[in-house]
Amino acid sequence: MKLTSSYKQSPVEGKYDVIIVGSGISGLAAGALLAKEGRKVLILERHYTPGGFTHMFKRKDYEWDVGIHYIGEVHKPSSVLAQVFKYLSNGQLEWADMGEVYDKIIFGDEVFDFRSGIEEFKNQLKKYFPDRADQQAIDDYVQLTFDVAKASGGFFAERAVPKPISFLFGRFMRRSMNKIASQTTRQVLEGITKNEKLIGVLTGQYGDYGLPPAQSSFAMHAMVAKHYFRGGSYPVGGSSRIFDTIAPIILNAGGAIYTNADVKEILVTDGKATGVRMADDVVIEAPMVISSAGIMNTYNHLLSTAASQKAGLKQVSGDFIPSSAHLSLYIGLKHTAEELGIQKPNLWIYPANYNHDENIARFLADENEPFPVVYISFPGAKDPDFTNRFPGRTTIEIITIAPYERFKEWDGTRWKHRGEEYEAYKEKLSQRLLEYLYKYVPQTQGKVDYYELSTPLTTKHFINYQNGEIYGIDHTPARFANRALRPQTPIKGLYLTGQDIVTAGIGGALFGGVITASAILNKNMVKQMLSQKL
Repeated sequence: MKLTSSYKQSPVEGKYDVIIVGSGISGLAAGALLAKEGRKVLILERHYTPGGFTHMFKRKDYEWDVGIHYIGEVHKPSSVLAQVFKYLSNGQLEWADMGEVYDKIIFGDEVFDFRSGIEEFKNQLKKYFPDRADQQAIDDYVQLTFDVAKASGGFFAERAVPKPISFLFGRFMRRSMNKIASQTTRQVLEGITKNEKLIGVLTGQYGDYGLPPAQSSFAMHAMVAKHYFRGGSYPVGGSSRIFDTIAPIILNAGGAIYTNADVKEILVTDGKATGVRMADDVVIEAPMVISSAGIMNTYNHLLSTAASQKAGLKQVSGDFIPSSAHLSLYIGLKHTAEELGIQKPNLWIYPANYNHDENIARFLADENEPFPVVYISFPGAKDPDFTNRFPGRTTIEIITIAPYERFKEWDGTRWKHRGEEYEAYKEKLSQRLLEYLYKYVPQTQGKVDYYELSTPLTTKHFINYQNGEIYGIDHTPARFANRALRPQTPIKGLYLTGQDIVTAGIGGALFGGVITASAILNKNMVKQMLSQKL
C-alpha cells in the first residue's frame, strides 16, 4: 500500500471530516484514533518525508533516525504505552529491548550505569553511593517519581474533558500535580540530598527534555526518569516503522496523507475553523482542523493576525519560551556494531563537574568551553534488523545543545546552500564532537566512513520550529501552570495536539494525540484502547 501522495504531483480530492497539519506522532495518533471512530482524516505534511521526529533519512549506504533514540516501557506488554502503540499499529510495531543497561552517565572518567528494573536501578546507584543518607535519598527519589506519575493522570485527563466538567472538577484534578510541577528539579532534589554528585547523576538524562535542574519542572524530570526505570527499547526496523504501521489505519478509513503539502494558513470564519489555505493558495475545506505544528507556530504563523487577535491568542503565545536547539552529528561506519564491539547503551557525557546548570552557563557565555552535554546513541546496534537492511554497516549519532543565536546570521539561506563560512563552522563543530566519540568509543577511530552535521537551521527547515527548537516549549514550572496548553482553543473546530499540550518526547507527543482525540470524541480513548484485545 502506498502510504502518502505528493501534493506537488496530485491535488487533494474529496471531502474530509478533519484536516491535521503535521504528520508527527501526535498528528498521526490523533488521526488514527479518529479514523477508527469513523472519521475521514486528511494529514498535510510540509516535508517530503512523513513522520515528523519519527522519520528517518538515508545517505550513501546508511540510515539514521532523527528523533527516536530510545523509548521506555514499550517492551513490557502490560504497560499503557505498549498497549497504545499496539492498538494504533494493529499489533504490527515491534520493539527491541536495549538490555540490562540503557544509559551510562559519564562525568570525565567516572561512569554510572542506569540499569533496567526499579530495584536494579536503585541497587546499582547504591553501589556508587554507599553512604546511608545517599541511599535513603535514592529511595526517596524513586518514590517521588512515582508520586508524579500518579498525579499526572488526572492532570492531563483534565485537558480532555468538556468545559463544564473542567470548571467543576478541574482544580481538584490538577491539584496534586501542581504542587510538584511548581518546583524545579533542583529544588526537589536538594530537599532530599545535599550531595552534588548524586544530584548530577540523578539528573543525567536532562537532555531528554532540554533543561538543566535549576530551570526544569520536577514534574518533567520525574516523568522522563520513571519512563526508563524498566529499561529502554528501539523500534525494530527503525523509527520510520512507527509511521508505516499506523498510517494504514487512516487510509483504510478513507483518509489520505500528503507530503510536500505546505499549509500557509488555517482559515477561520465567524470564529470557526473552516479549513486551510495552502502555500499555492489552494483552499481545502473541512469542519475541523487539528494543528500538530506547535502552539507558537499555530497561533503566531498559521492563523491570520486578525483571527489570532480576535481570539486573544497572540497574547497567549507570548507566554511561552522555545526549548533548546541542538546539533546532531550522523555518523556511518563500514563495519557492523558487532565487529566493532559497540554496545546498545546510550552515553551521556558531561564535564568533570556535577552541576549541569553551571556547565550550561559557561558554554552559553563562551562556545569554546566544553559542551555541557554530549549524548551518543548507537541505532545500528539497537536495531536487530539494521544489518539486514545495511549489511556490513553501522551508524552512530552524537547530539549536543546548540544556541540558535550562534547560527542566526545564516537564517534565510537555503538548506545545502548556506555558504563556505557556515560549512567551515559545521566542520569545526563536527570535529569537536568526533573527539568525544574517539575518546569514549576508541575502536571507532579510523573507521568513520561518513558524517553529516545538522544544526538548529536544519531543524527549522524540516520541522518548521522558528528557533530550531527540538522540544517545543520549555518545560519550566510556569509551563505546567499555563491553562492554555490543552487541545481545545477559543476558535471552534480548531484543536491543538503534540508535545506542547503534554510533554516532550515520543511518549508525550503520542499522548498529546490521544488527549486531542479524546477531547474531540468526548470519550476516554485510553480506557477504550486498554479494553481492546488485539
